[in-house]
Amino acid sequence: MMFLLLFTAVALGTVTVVCLPLLRGVPAAIDRGYFDRVVYRDQLKEVERDLARGVLSPTEADSARLEIQRRLLAVEVTVTGTARSAPSPVLACVIALLVLVGGTGLYLHFGAPSLPDAPFTERSAERTEPPQAPDAAPHMDMRQAAEALEKKLHADPSNAEGWELYARTESMLGDYQKAEAGYRQAIGLGRKTPELFAAYGEMLVLQADGIVSPAAHDAFTESLAIDPKNDVARYYLALGDEQAGEEQRAIDRWTALAADIPDDSPMRESIARGVAEAARQGGLTAPALPKGTPEPQQDATAGSQAGAGPNQDQMSAAAAMPEGERKQMIQTMVTQLAARLQTSPDDVDGWLRLGRSYAVLGEPDKAVDAFEHAVKLKPDDATIKLQEFDTLVAKLQPSDPLPPRALELLQQVAASDPDQPEALWYLGVQAARDGKPDVARADWTKLLGQLPADGEDAKMVKQALDALTK
Repeated sequence: MMFLLLFTAVALGTVTVVCLPLLRGVPAAIDRGYFDRVVYRDQLKEVERDLARGVLSPTEADSARLEIQRRLLAVEVTVTGTARSAPSPVLACVIALLVLVGGTGLYLHFGAPSLPDAPFTERSAERTEPPQAPDAAPHMDMRQAAEALEKKLHADPSNAEGWELYARTESMLGDYQKAEAGYRQAIGLGRKTPELFAAYGEMLVLQADGIVSPAAHDAFTESLAIDPKNDVARYYLALGDEQAGEEQRAIDRWTALAADIPDDSPMRESIARGVAEAARQGGLTAPALPKGTPEPQQDATAGSQAGAGPNQDQMSAAAAMPEGERKQMIQTMVTQLAARLQTSPDDVDGWLRLGRSYAVLGEPDKAVDAFEHAVKLKPDDATIKLQEFDTLVAKLQPSDPLPPRALELLQQVAASDPDQPEALWYLGVQAARDGKPDVARADWTKLLGQLPADGEDAKMVKQALDALTK
């Protein structure tokens, strides 16, 4: 009953608003000439006021007055402002009938007058928390799995396979310190497979922003001692040779690897880029890659357990997948991480992982942008600034000048930590290029005091100091 009363009141109100002007008649529109005459009359009054104030002379006033009167006579008003159109009771009745009958019919057809009300407090589905973004779910699942596995390993620290799985998980999440600890535990407990050593070395490369460190080199060497055909170890040892200035040796390693992998393997693209870069740096001619092996035939029973989830052997095989396939997997994870950071821009660790991932993928501009976000969130953290600096100078030749942003980062690091070795070295290099040998000597002398006397770094610094005196 209440609904019918409300519906009737709304319908009558609508009909009244629509039809009342038709019953009373509608004022006719006023022609533009009416307004023009009002304006010209005001202009005549303004001329009289200007004449009285002495702004216009009598001659000027007469001239202006004649011009305005000429324009005024040219204006005709065809419709007055008080005229109304004739009332239209028939039209009003037709419209009222259409509104009432049509509105009622439409509601009965499309509406649901018998549906009970649903107060907001009873609509629990609308009051629940919004679901997480799809791209955040896998990341959160991996993090939760890593935390659960960590608790389990604290209770059972002798589980070598558990430590390996934990290390691989933390490596994918970008927590390389925990990953390194996990790999060391697994190796210490006797888990010494070629795949584990290769995965451990690759994690160390990622941790060092793409540099094959001595520890990573040792891990890859251990892997090849067990399996001389391990693709991952062979690839990174070649990369280490290139970084050490042994371009020809790197090319030889990569071409030998290309001959031992399938001809359609995505890894060949990375090998081709590596060979081309090594040849460019060494002033050599890049050889054509040898033809690879035929793609192995898949076992007919391989897919029978596709839905059962990966076992330990499959996980190890995934860790040793060709570089191209691994990069494709990393690219997918990076895309998800970048999308999540758009909604969670205050995640410092997330920006750092994103920067390191872009660096691994060979996208330095995106890596620098990610590190910039992290620097803004933690401006006092020198390690973040050094990561951005390393990305900026990764592809520079020894004779190339430092980019302005890289130099700015070094100066900021030196201001907060005057003894930081990397800042001392590069600031000394810049000072020497700028013709400031005394500044370079002071920086390098301070750096030399921090280095082991018989180490390779100390020898390099001594050579640089000797070059200043020549």
